[in-house]
Amino acid sequence: MRAWAMLLSGLLGGLVTVAGCGSRPAVVPMVPHTHVANPTCTLKFPDPVAGKAAHARLQRDVARYLARRPGRIVYAAHDLVTGIRLGHGEHENGMITASGSKVDILTALMLSRSRLSESEHDLASRMIRESDNHAADALWWRVGAGYGMGRFYRRAGLSETTPGPSRYWGGTSTSPADRIRLLRLLVQGGSGLAPAHRRHILGLMSRVQRDQAWGVSAAARPGDRVALKNGWTPRPFVRNTWAVTSYGRISGPGRDLLLAVQTDQQPGEGTGIQAIEGLAKLIGHRLDTLTPTFTRPCPATAIT
Repeated sequence: MRAWAMLLSGLLGGLVTVAGCGSRPAVVPMVPHTHVANPTCTLKFPDPVAGKAAHARLQRDVARYLARRPGRIVYAAHDLVTGIRLGHGEHENGMITASGSKVDILTALMLSRSRLSESEHDLASRMIRESDNHAADALWWRVGAGYGMGRFYRRAGLSETTPGPSRYWGGTSTSPADRIRLLRLLVQGGSGLAPAHRRHILGLMSRVQRDQAWGVSAAARPGDRVALKNGWTPRPFVRNTWAVTSYGRISGPGRDLLLAVQTDQQPGEGTGIQAIEGLAKLIGHRLDTLTPTFTRPCPATAIT
C-alpha cells in the first residue's frame, strides 16, 4: 500500500510539473467596465424651438395667401395626433353653411332616436353623398326645423352656430371653430351620440360623389382617408357673390387633421373652390414640418 501511495504521489507531481513547465502559471487580468456606443441605435426627440419657428412661417405664408384672394376667407385646423392648431377668423360666425348644414341635420336626427327607418336611411344617404336638397328638406322637418336644430346645437356645445330661419336650412350660420367641434363630436364622441351613428355619418362623408369631393380634400397625401361635406350657393342679394364652404377629416399615418374653411363674397363658385383648395394644400403639405425632431445616439452600453 505504501508503495502504491508513493507511486501515485509521483505521478501527480509530474502532472503539476508538466502543467507549469517553462513558465509561471497564466493569470487572467480583470477587465474594467467599458462603454461602447451602438452606432445603429438613435433616439428621436421633439424640437420645440424649430417647431415654433415652422409654425410661425406657415402662419405668415397663409396670411400672404389669403391677402391675395378675393372675398372673406376664414378657417380652423386641429390635428388630433400632434395637437397642432391653426386658424384665422375661426370664431367668425356670420357666414352661412349652405349644404354644409346637412351633416348637422343628420347628426341631430340620430341623436333624437335609437335607429333610423329605412326611408330615413335612404334620405340621409342622398342628403350627404349627393347633397340632395329635397332629402334635406324632409329631414329638416323631421328633426324639428330651426327649433329642433337649436336644441341640438346647445346640446353639442356649438355656441357659434345659428339655424336658418323657417325652412331655410341652408341659411344656417356657423364658424370654423364650430365646424371643428362638430367633427370632433363625430370622431371622438360625446353628447350621447352612439359610436355606430358616428361611424355611419363619417362613412357617408367619406363616400360623397366624385364631383363633390373637392375642397379640404386637397390637404390629403397619397393614401390618406378623407371624409368631408361641402356647401355652395349664389347670393344674389349680396352683390351677386357666392358663399363656398368645405370641412372634413383627413387621416393617415401620423395625422388626424380636422379642417374647416369658409368663404363668402366670392365672385364665383370656382373662385371659392380654388381658394379653399389652395389653403388646404398649403396646410396639408406643411403639417408634418410643424413637429420637427432631432436625433441622438442611444446611451452607451456597458460591457464587463
